[in-house]
Amino acid sequence: MYYRDHERIRRMDALHRQFVQAGDLAFDLGAHVGDRTGSFLRLGARVVAIEPQALPFRALRLIYSSSPEVTLLQAAVDAHEGTVPLHINRTNPTVSTVSKAFVAAAAHARAWQGQQWDALVQVRATTLDRLIAQHGMPAFTKIDVEGHEHAVLCGLSTALPALSFEFTTIQRGVAYDCLERLTALGNYRFNVSLGEAHSMLDTEWLSASSMADTIRALPEDANSGDVFARLQP
Repeated sequence: MYYRDHERIRRMDALHRQFVQAGDLAFDLGAHVGDRTGSFLRLGARVVAIEPQALPFRALRLIYSSSPEVTLLQAAVDAHEGTVPLHINRTNPTVSTVSKAFVAAAAHARAWQGQQWDALVQVRATTLDRLIAQHGMPAFTKIDVEGHEHAVLCGLSTALPALSFEFTTIQRGVAYDCLERLTALGNYRFNVSLGEAHSMLDTEWLSASSMADTIRALPEDANSGDVFARLQP
């Protein structure tokens, strides 16, 4: 799914090429097994990949530890440094999350029936501000942390040049909070890619309020997507 679907990989690279050039730095927050890290590498970027789960992080090490262009960090990203509880879905680890509210929302959603977060571990947490201080300002930051995206942005005190954050239709309020937070940091315009389409939904970049309207109008079975934000000069 992540490495052998060549058409999906082609679309992903074409989408990221709008934000990532050779020699750039990219952050992959919630890297899982690193398909986005792979995309950034193919475009010639250096990558800091952050993943809190032990098994996906092991996969990251197996795939990327030999690459001098990749820095791997086993941690969650939060509003504050310290430790946080990580709710692990052992059957479907891609939806493991720090967000207790995300787990509660999924419990009442038709499309999420059968999902179980059946383990809880404490993990180290860092912040975007700390990552920038340690590694530099990224040209692009991908945030996919299952309902914890707003908390990640609350650990950021300066505008990023470009980023994406995942949203779900079971927690649209998180997306609205992210839009509000980014608007407080800088003059951003927004677009969205739904599901695994890896293509922009709108031909023009939108204001925060227009993007909120777009997300609000989506049917519940749209399920998820990534909002892209680009800082205006």
